[in-house]
Amino acid sequence: MVTAVAQKEQVGRQQEQLCINLLRFLSVDMVQKADSGHPGLPLDAAPMAYVLWREFMRFNPKHPHWFNRDRFVLSAGHGSALLYSLLYATGFDITLEDIQQFRQLGSKTPGHPERGHTPGVEVTTGPLGQGFGNGVGLAMAEAHLAALFNRPEYPIVDHYTYGIVSDGDLMEGVASESASLAGHFKLGKLIYLYDCNHITLSAATDLTFTENVGQRFEAYGWQVLQIRDGNDTAAIRHALDQAKAETERPSLIIVQTHIGYGSPKQDSYLAHGSPLGEEDVRQTKRHLGWPEEPTFYVPDDALQAFRQSIETGKNWEDEWNRLFEKYRAAYPELAREFEATLRGDAGSAWQKVLPQFEPTEKGISTRAASGKILNAIASKIPSLIGGSADLNPSTHTELKGFGDFESPLDQEPNHEGCAGGVWDYTGRNIAYGVREHAMGAIMNGLAAHGGILPFAGTFLTFSDYMRPPMRLACLMGLHVVYVFTHDSIALGEDGPTHQSVEHVASLRAIPRMVVIRPADGNETVAAWQVALDMKDRPTSLILTRQNLPILDRKRFAPADGLRQGAYIMEDCENPDLILIASGSEVGIIAEAADKLKAEDIRTRLVSMPSWELFEMQTEEYKRSVLPPNLKIRLAVEAGVPQGWEKYVGDQGDVLGIDQFGASGPACEVMKKFGFTADNVVARAKSLLQKQTKVE
Repeated sequence: MVTAVAQKEQVGRQQEQLCINLLRFLSVDMVQKADSGHPGLPLDAAPMAYVLWREFMRFNPKHPHWFNRDRFVLSAGHGSALLYSLLYATGFDITLEDIQQFRQLGSKTPGHPERGHTPGVEVTTGPLGQGFGNGVGLAMAEAHLAALFNRPEYPIVDHYTYGIVSDGDLMEGVASESASLAGHFKLGKLIYLYDCNHITLSAATDLTFTENVGQRFEAYGWQVLQIRDGNDTAAIRHALDQAKAETERPSLIIVQTHIGYGSPKQDSYLAHGSPLGEEDVRQTKRHLGWPEEPTFYVPDDALQAFRQSIETGKNWEDEWNRLFEKYRAAYPELAREFEATLRGDAGSAWQKVLPQFEPTEKGISTRAASGKILNAIASKIPSLIGGSADLNPSTHTELKGFGDFESPLDQEPNHEGCAGGVWDYTGRNIAYGVREHAMGAIMNGLAAHGGILPFAGTFLTFSDYMRPPMRLACLMGLHVVYVFTHDSIALGEDGPTHQSVEHVASLRAIPRMVVIRPADGNETVAAWQVALDMKDRPTSLILTRQNLPILDRKRFAPADGLRQGAYIMEDCENPDLILIASGSEVGIIAEAADKLKAEDIRTRLVSMPSWELFEMQTEEYKRSVLPPNLKIRLAVEAGVPQGWEKYVGDQGDVLGIDQFGASGPACEVMKKFGFTADNVVARAKSLLQKQTKVE
């Protein structure tokens, strides 16, 4: 005789399987209808996704931006159909019609998850490994804000970061860099489910990936848990409980799965990135007991079970709101600061403490000026947090007196010789180590979390290591600031390996990236003002190693002109030509203008630190700086000339560098490649002579 308890358990298992299969077949039907996508991961990962979203994650589908929600990252972004199925089923603002428009132009369900485009998507993923690093940043943000604002009995910042990662994710170097840092920082609230299906896009993993992943992550300082059968929901549940119980180590739950589970293409790379095909879809549905018709079938029982998330999510948020009101009563000043932090409201006090640099020929490097600016404003913008890839002394990115993100309070070594003790996450300096790629990905997670304004520094030439996360930061519209120093061949003795030539042009090529190359200390002040105000996109500050003269603003126009991207620094009546430059070369064209003036050649000087800011201006303003009828123009920049033709026109010229640099003292290297006032004069006179001949 079947007992009532056994009957209830059986019904529960049946409903659980119904919900799991709903996720599977919404995903399969999405991919099949679009004739594009990745059905393999949703078929094998649906059980772990079901358990995580139904039983562990705290979120409110009707308020996706509720602050204290758990964060979820689908690092294996190619499995987006599974995420969209979860979002629809649990009650986010995703309709069945949206599901049916998977991968179609203008739909809410694009090929890979996009932050800001689909409700419930925390970060844009798809390029493998990036989501892994983003999750580390999300967990670091939670740890930092909790350390700053939580008080006994008032855990107002208390949430987890979960993710699903894949074999491909864990092959990427950015995942290794990020995992190493996460273990070092002891991020106990970071939990990843590893969909270990042993298949990549083109083959089985035994072709390229035979390491012991578990041992690798244990060496990083992670807790590693193993699940032999990806369909064993009880084991998944138990592992997630164990992961939450571990407070000092991030957790990697290795779940052995079968890609394309239940389909004729199971365990084959053919299930990874192509629709199953109509016949295989029918066979898969038969095998797993799902109706072949209609497509996009949604059983009421399954939907009702998932939609309980609406009520429970509201209850979680209401409970948190009540806690916060008590917190506000007990700690009113902290509550005000917390709310301002979450709004990204830095106030205006920081603008009053910005340094001003007096004119001097000796000058200061723009990297050093940037460091002075950062340390002047740090106390006024508590959300400003950053560091460098082991280059603080060179990039001037240390916030002095604000501590490190991870400071062992007990310096006694443990039995393995490592520093032990309690970890302090209140510090605002992040020591990333020599890990530029992870630094970029983690910055994206910090910014996406909310309450953090991240900046980070490295040498400009190493921006190459950060390009994938920088591109994604632009795609997501994140407020992050990159501090790139040692910006040209003028860094000198380190030679062409470190002398940036093409990097400024490559950054300018990224849509939505604002690139600013200031000419002196005061333009650097204006550049930081722009970067802090530019909340809907990243900013790259391009800074010098060498000292630059502080320009005399009694002679030249105010440095605030930088906000327009380009401005007339010095003018004359009826100029014969325009000299344009950015960064360190502005001082060179100013010297050249004096020499030209001595020969009765009238020159307009234009400082052009940012093409992107200039393009944001009105056509009227742009024409006022670069009049169409003043066609003799010479642009000077110690980098590849690519792109400058737009501003110099067909009768202008560019003094740039179209080869790698050379090792030697900076002044000699610059002279070798023609970046001198005398060469600028010669090039300008040559342009004027050509024009005279034409006339």
